[in-house]
Amino acid sequence: MLLEIHNLHARVEDKEILKGIDLTIGAGQVHAIMGPNGAGKSTLAAVLTGKPGYEVTEGSVLFKGQDLLAMSPEERAWAGLFLSFQYPIEIPGVTITAFLKAAVNAKRKAAGLPEMKAGEFLKLMKEKMAFVQMKPEFAKREVNVGFSGGEKKRNEIFQMALLDPDLSILDETDSGLDVDALRIVADGVNALRSPEKSAIIVTHYHKLLEYVQPDYVHVLKAGRIVTTGGRELIDAIETRGFDQF
Repeated sequence: MLLEIHNLHARVEDKEILKGIDLTIGAGQVHAIMGPNGAGKSTLAAVLTGKPGYEVTEGSVLFKGQDLLAMSPEERAWAGLFLSFQYPIEIPGVTITAFLKAAVNAKRKAAGLPEMKAGEFLKLMKEKMAFVQMKPEFAKREVNVGFSGGEKKRNEIFQMALLDPDLSILDETDSGLDVDALRIVADGVNALRSPEKSAIIVTHYHKLLEYVQPDYVHVLKAGRIVTTGGRELIDAIETRGFDQF
């Protein structure tokens, strides 16, 4: 299994948010995690990627057989974990090209590979920019500075395509997107889907899941996964909401 979460409990300051999460994700699978606001969806994403301020109080997480919770955030990224933020931050003074070249080469170094040559990296970057329909001039812009909401999300998918992670976590990436931007995100996720690559889509809307067909749907409420199923759960949520669970 790619990811194995067992009895995961976590808190922020003195408030317990996750209250016993059990979740297993195999290679090539796409899992959707749905739930109302405050259910713990973004907390789960933060804990998995090692965001500071979140304390795991109980449970275990294995990623490719390794203890994920013992890894630093950088080590998790180097191992093949990627998080697409709900609210991508701006990084003034750092161009997209410089940022992603550093990220790609850090991952290669951790894997014992040499740095990519400048020409090789620029060729790869142009290919991935075309893939997510991003204009070439964006590469010269500072990371997310002056970007619209849709441009920020598109940049996140571009990063995901370039870094080629084993497990991508999309934390409400569909929030605030128009239909065209939503399709860009969905097309990116679908195109990167393979027998080796997996994804967790965190959302409380059904719209993105009309374009990305998940293998499993989980409903998270009050810090626990209360039910798991397939497409029928999305339809049930759309018609009757989360109170039915």
